Amino acid sequence: MIKLSAPNLTQHPPRSPRIQLGGYVHLPRLLDKARATLAGKIGEYHYDCPMDKHFFAFTRISAKALLAEARRGRSDSQMLAWVRRKSRRLPCEVAAWSAWLSTRAPGGADGHAWFSESIRKSGPKRDDVSSLFDLLDLDDYASFGGKP
Repeated sequence: MIKLSAPNLTQHPPRSPRIQLGGYVHLPRLLDKARATLAGKIGEYHYDCPMDKHFFAFTRISAKALLAEARRGRSDSQMLAWVRRKSRRLPCEVAAWSAWLSTRAPGGADGHAWFSESIRKSGPKRDDVSSLFDLLDLDDYASFGGKP
């Protein structure tokens, strides 16, 4: 059974970046990684990775502050209320940012080369991986025994 208050990311992946909390994509995944970091069970995942940094930049919340709030044992609902108080982003801004992040591709030539190589490793026959969210979902699936 998955314990969301202290997930063990050596046994299962964090939630998909597509899952939303209060309109924020990636927030549930970020909370899973924060909680796993605190529990010492982050595995191969990284808290405050480049995708996380997009959330922190948009909300103007620091990685350190979110981790400190997660340390208090807050539920997802309580963490969302805290994020809303701290960021003061309008629902339309959150919706626009979430739409942008969910379709984001790797960027320049170096990013596309890395992206292409990552697809080759996790799902060489896949032709439906076009966003970073697609790649994260594929990598999570392959990393825990899924067949590409």
